[in-house]
Amino acid sequence: MNPEPTNPADPHPNRVRSFLFEQLDIRGAWVQLGPAWREMTAGRNYAGPVHDLLGQLAAVTTLISANLKQAGLLTFQLRGDGAVSLLLMDCDEQLRLRGMARADVDAAAGSLPALLGAGSLTLTLDQAGMRQPYQSHVPLQGESLAGVFEHYLAQSEQAPTRLWLAANPETAAGLFLQALPGAALRDADGWNRVQVLADTVRADELLELGSIKLIERLFAEEDVRVYDPRSVSYHCPYDLEKIHAMLQSVGQAECDAIIAGQGEIRVHDDICNHEYVLDAAAVAALFTPNGTSQSG
Repeated sequence: MNPEPTNPADPHPNRVRSFLFEQLDIRGAWVQLGPAWREMTAGRNYAGPVHDLLGQLAAVTTLISANLKQAGLLTFQLRGDGAVSLLLMDCDEQLRLRGMARADVDAAAGSLPALLGAGSLTLTLDQAGMRQPYQSHVPLQGESLAGVFEHYLAQSEQAPTRLWLAANPETAAGLFLQALPGAALRDADGWNRVQVLADTVRADELLELGSIKLIERLFAEEDVRVYDPRSVSYHCPYDLEKIHAMLQSVGQAECDAIIAGQGEIRVHDDICNHEYVLDAAAVAALFTPNGTSQSG
């Protein structure tokens, strides 16, 4: 295996790396998010359990996105009626992430069902050439986020899948294993063996070890081909044009009424955690003769 690239300035860079058990027809992937994860949660003030769940979702979304056969925007939403009402994460073909959570500020630690209550998982995949995005909607089944996605992937891809996920304030990380068709014919005990080995991984190892060290630690006796890593980033830029279009669709009369009452219009972008503030002059400019809307 090639040596792990390192950056002393940040021991937890944003990387995803695929690997293959050559003699077993079992594939895997590893992800570790550092700066991207910290950017995503800066200023959010999530309760600890909510923060950890969102980090695990960031990790698993990256792992699945990196394995897509065709480029596209992948979005996962977990909705529930518990203390956590929403977990949202999307990732595009360039592995650019963004995500958010909605939850009670005092959400206490507990199992996934305890935090989300009765809920559902929705996958949306928007790929070039599709008339409309593909969407899959299933009930939440599993005691953990890893369990929910293991069940979902086993059903949707018809392939045994295992996941190990972890997150803390500095890092979000994950390990993915999946048996390919015919794996049992190559080695009847192979899938069971690598699961037993991977089950020995600790959360701190997922969060601290690089991919090469982790693979060597878990699968020292296996023949593993490791592919080059891919970079992951947090991508949630300011988009003033989107806000302008939204206000123009609302109409001048309603915008003028808000300005008259409050002196300005404030729009908060929940997913990116950006605040947009438009004063009276900025709002009036949206409805000038060369604008796109004059109606109320």
